Amino acid sequence: MTEHLALSQQTSVLKQTDDTPLLYLSSKGAGWEGLRAEAYREPTQLKRWMTPERSDIILLLSNGGAMRVEQRYTQGPWKAFSLHQGGLVLRPVGIPHELCKQRLSPQPTQTLHLTLNQNLFTRTVEEVAGYDPTRIPLVERFGFEDPLLAQIGFALWRELEQRAPAGNLYAQTAAQMLAIHLLRHYTTKNVSIEEPKGQLTSQQMRQVVDFVQAHLDQHLSLEELARQTGFSPYYFARLFRLTTGVSPHEFVLRQRVERAQLLLKEREVSLAQVATACGFADQSHLTQIFKRHVGLTPRAYQRDLFI
Repeated sequence: MTEHLALSQQTSVLKQTDDTPLLYLSSKGAGWEGLRAEAYREPTQLKRWMTPERSDIILLLSNGGAMRVEQRYTQGPWKAFSLHQGGLVLRPVGIPHELCKQRLSPQPTQTLHLTLNQNLFTRTVEEVAGYDPTRIPLVERFGFEDPLLAQIGFALWRELEQRAPAGNLYAQTAAQMLAIHLLRHYTTKNVSIEEPKGQLTSQQMRQVVDFVQAHLDQHLSLEELARQTGFSPYYFARLFRLTTGVSPHEFVLRQRVERAQLLLKEREVSLAQVATACGFADQSHLTQIFKRHVGLTPRAYQRDLFI
């Protein structure tokens, strides 16, 4: 009988066709702030891969077949865990470490690497909990399950697959949700966070709407919208949903679509001009979002107006 070897001890036990994770989706270029997302196709086996030193928080989400992972810090002991569909790894800011991976099933494995900006997490701790961030560090976790973190991760994964149509506001909202959930459940202290109550005043809503209308042709951030009300981004996003029933990014997308509908009433306007005037990345982005909300492509909508 062949003796089982740890991945860190294996040399040529398994045939290996590719030993490098393949990056196939990335949020780079999507204009996301506070959060970066990268999707990888994992190799059958990965030997002795050294991760770089990190200044931000890493959350890894597994999709597909099961995978065995071994890791160690510099010259430390090897520790093993398994990742299955929806399995997670949380790595706070820290020192480099060495990894070995092996796929445990014939089904291909993909992983989503979410990098949460440490400064965003620090600001969230200070604004929401009122703590000194250095006193409540995150706890490292391996091979665990968390339905909410997985839900956020898979939603961001779908966003990448669709070329990030929802934009920066969507990513910033997701980053805030991640930061709050990590703060509540994965720190060395029990952190109590008071949920916002009530609604934005009519004056605050008018200020937000006016700002959005005046800057629809630009990239809008959660911080800019929150600044119109005097609330932190976290409290603003929660109060905005309580007031309107939709998230800030959903509201802004609707405003962009409504502006596009108005502009399409002009025969001579081109779709490229409409996309630019309404803050869409390009004509393809306009078409994708417009059809989702209206049920018709912009060209078909415009054609129906002049029948």
